[in-house]
Amino acid sequence: MTEGQKSNRVFSEMASILVIDTESFIREVLRNLFESEKHDVALASSGREAKKLLGKNAFDLIFLDIMLKDMDGLELLRNMPPLNAETPVVVITGFATVKSAVKAMKLGAFDYISKPFSLEEVLLVAEKALEYSQVKRENLLLKRHLRRHYSLRQIIGSSEAMRRVFALIEKVKRTDSTVLITGESGTGKELVAKTIHYQSPRANGPFVAINCAAIPRELLEAELFGYEKGAFTGAVVSKPGKLEMADTGTLFLDEVAELDPALQGKLLRVIQEREFERIGSNKTIRVDVRIIAASNRDLQEQMRQGRFREDLYWRLNVIPIHLPPLRERKEDIPALLGYFVQELSQQKRGRPIKFSHDALKALMAYHWPGNVRELENLVERLMVLHEGDVVSAQDLPSPLGLRPAEISPRGQVLLSLPSEGVNLPQLLQELESQLILQALERSGGVRSKAARLLGLNRTTLIEKMKKLGLAEALRR
Repeated sequence: MTEGQKSNRVFSEMASILVIDTESFIREVLRNLFESEKHDVALASSGREAKKLLGKNAFDLIFLDIMLKDMDGLELLRNMPPLNAETPVVVITGFATVKSAVKAMKLGAFDYISKPFSLEEVLLVAEKALEYSQVKRENLLLKRHLRRHYSLRQIIGSSEAMRRVFALIEKVKRTDSTVLITGESGTGKELVAKTIHYQSPRANGPFVAINCAAIPRELLEAELFGYEKGAFTGAVVSKPGKLEMADTGTLFLDEVAELDPALQGKLLRVIQEREFERIGSNKTIRVDVRIIAASNRDLQEQMRQGRFREDLYWRLNVIPIHLPPLRERKEDIPALLGYFVQELSQQKRGRPIKFSHDALKALMAYHWPGNVRELENLVERLMVLHEGDVVSAQDLPSPLGLRPAEISPRGQVLLSLPSEGVNLPQLLQELESQLILQALERSGGVRSKAARLLGLNRTTLIEKMKKLGLAEALRR
């Protein structure tokens, strides 16, 4: 190999390489080769010497001769010390037999080279092995990051409803039980599903999500089960489905109520038997996969209407987790605001902001039809667009920014219609919520006095408070 050829093989990072070979000539050749590429190289002439080095040092790559004087190289490969258990090993053999190579690969060798070998061949194999090692290391770091990120600490809330959710997640995360997560859109169903997966023994496996409402029904079966080449017009190559991709991990079926009845039957078989066939194939594929499903619809009502199979419902509903809407846990809003401000600041999507007392009162009075997702979007919008560091009530977009000052002494609401229009039912709900909270504050929390200020009887006021989700005000 010429100097010009060698210059094209420089690795991006310095690596630590161990060469274990009985022949001193081979050891020196490989040392000179790797040191010329700026790597650290250690040498061992025997299995005993190699064991000492492997027990004390972590290497990025190992070259191992099968025929050592004092032991079988494959035996050393089979009993690699823990410090180097994940290190890629390239086996060196002088026999060049398929049998010895296959045996080495079965024992976990990354690749093999046979004597005599070219230096170019060695560098190519080493480059592939180091790239593989780097990718493996990055994947491990990513999985550790995901496990930290998708933890109970990332699900914000101290309300009684959320404490019940946390207790269920703690119980179910170590099991393989099927989970059905219900709740309105924007309550965080996928976040809970990911938390269960990344805190489970399946965390090193894939988390594969499929939104059953976002894919046309005629394509959903192919997306879920995969297909063989020629199975239908346009199937020019074979393609695995989400079920195969989720093997050893978790499959998250979002909006499962949207599944076609025929597809529901096929999914039922997967849950029961853990096997299926691709479209256009009669070959049975077995998978080891955990199912987590989610729905913002009432599946029991869907069952009564004949739109959802009863047997599938009971297969999915092994562990039910219901996520409450934000309007039923408004005491969590201050903590959620702080979390979103911190997270978005770290992502450089705006500068930190604070919320004034009147802004917080307006946010607590709002009905939050979009739930936690709507709150996060609001925080991001304010962090990007708001000029100051403190957000007051008048800085909030309509209908959040409604203030009692906008109501005349005769009770007339002094508002102008924005150019983009408003959601009138939602606007009326927010106005009603804010007036009730103002009346309670003015009456010192005495509901009978607050009712008189609003021209209502006490029972009607309490019913309205329940309907509007003003639980915090009820506890005063």
